[in-house]
Amino acid sequence: VVDAGNGMGGHTVPAVLAGLPLTITPLFFELDGTFPNHEANPIEPGNLRDLQAKVLETGADLGLAFDGDADRCFVVDEKGAIVDPSTLTALIAVRELGKHPGSVIIHNLITSAAVPEIVLENGGVPERTRVGHSFIKARMAETGAVFGGEHSGHFYFRDFWRADSGMLAALHTLAALGETPEGTTLSSLLAQYSRYAMSGEINTTVADQAAVVAQIKAEYGARAGVELDELDGLTVSGDGWWFNVRPSNTEPLLRLNAEGKDAATMESVRDEALAIIRGGTA
Repeated sequence: VVDAGNGMGGHTVPAVLAGLPLTITPLFFELDGTFPNHEANPIEPGNLRDLQAKVLETGADLGLAFDGDADRCFVVDEKGAIVDPSTLTALIAVRELGKHPGSVIIHNLITSAAVPEIVLENGGVPERTRVGHSFIKARMAETGAVFGGEHSGHFYFRDFWRADSGMLAALHTLAALGETPEGTTLSSLLAQYSRYAMSGEINTTVADQAAVVAQIKAEYGARAGVELDELDGLTVSGDGWWFNVRPSNTEPLLRLNAEGKDAATMESVRDEALAIIRGGTA
């Protein structure tokens, strides 16, 4: 199932996928800038509900959702579950390393820790960057990286002028599943690339971003076995967990992302950080 969200995917998907051995159920392929069905922004889970329901209704092998200009792609597995973009980053990285052994792979600092681990395991060189396409593209140019992935569903390819392409990410996903033995599901294929529990991005309005970040730094900086990193906002890391707090550049928000070795660890780390952040909310 493909949900084009009344955006450009409705124009590009038929052109690219025509003639491939696929049975496609289209959703909202009619180009309409008023976006009458839902916002063409698949990073918001609510905008994927139609796709999830149709995957389950039709018994599809997977679902693809594109944003308005189709430079981002989100994937839903055969169970209707949303595939984390970090998982796709790891999958595509392994495939690109198969073609270009030893290459650099870019990941931003709130991508799952599984991504650099898997890149190293497959002979690649992981390169960590700040969040944002300008930072990723610049670092790709500097390092000659073959591929880069972000938590937001942006995937960047050296062979595509280091630009992001939702279609290439979709094609990698389709090809990976197509190369498996008959009966293999997408969820079983991707299980090896999803190792930890992630919180997703949680936004909180605060009166003074810098003061709250300074409070978190003071709270965690004195703890044994904890590392602080200020590459982009503040990243706090411990044994089997990490979280990052970044101020929005355009709104009075702090953005929290947390990850743990299991759901209980992630939830504990998330809740402790949120308690500090929301203790200083506006």
